[in-house]
Amino acid sequence: MAINTEKNSYTVIFAVLMVVVVGSLLAFVASGLKPKVDENERFEKQQNILYAMGVNENEGEGSVNFVPTTEVESEFSKYIKEQLVIVGSEAKEQEDAYLIDMKKQLSTIKSGGEAELPLLIGEKDGKEFYIIPLYGKGLWDAIWGFMSVDANMVVQGVYFDHKGETPGLGANIKQRFFMDDFEGESIMDGNSYAGIAVAKGNGDPLNENKDDNEVDALAGATITGNGVTAMIKDALKLYKPYLETIRKK
Repeated sequence: MAINTEKNSYTVIFAVLMVVVVGSLLAFVASGLKPKVDENERFEKQQNILYAMGVNENEGEGSVNFVPTTEVESEFSKYIKEQLVIVGSEAKEQEDAYLIDMKKQLSTIKSGGEAELPLLIGEKDGKEFYIIPLYGKGLWDAIWGFMSVDANMVVQGVYFDHKGETPGLGANIKQRFFMDDFEGESIMDGNSYAGIAVAKGNGDPLNENKDDNEVDALAGATITGNGVTAMIKDALKLYKPYLETIRKK
């Protein structure tokens, strides 16, 4: 018996079958690609962490060049000496602590739970680096990054990224001219964890004053800059109990 393809029921059944078939194919492809996606995300995090402690392939004044993915795992193992999970002022070693999702940990805190906060200890040229993950909100969506400090709580480097900030404005938080300004700034104001403010009109556009807890703001990106300021302060509130155990006073 011939099928009447002009009936509405035929159209509905055909559409449902196509959705099932296409959905199954997409799920199969996604499942097959997941290991590669996870690997790329792992490499990217390793690159960002190393960048924050000054391990990169930058050339010239404006470049932002990471350790290549073909080398990043070996470089990560070379420079990262400890991976810690911090709960309050207590810290324990944990393999692959750097893969902990900060967004989920911050949600846990908001829900009244106890967060497990990753912190990495690196070493380069005989110097120790404490690398703190950052997560916050910009103008349009999430912003995140890593900040490395020494035992004097002086910033040794940062890396910032974003999901959807405005190109040429807020998106410039991941440009070198902005990130380099943080190097040498102290997160302390006396004995207080002041953080570093992204400040408009701070009177120091060349960022020569490293004792003011400020860097110059990005033109036309006030809300994104405020997000970076808040992101750093929020992280320091969480990590302060542990940082107090290592800070040279």
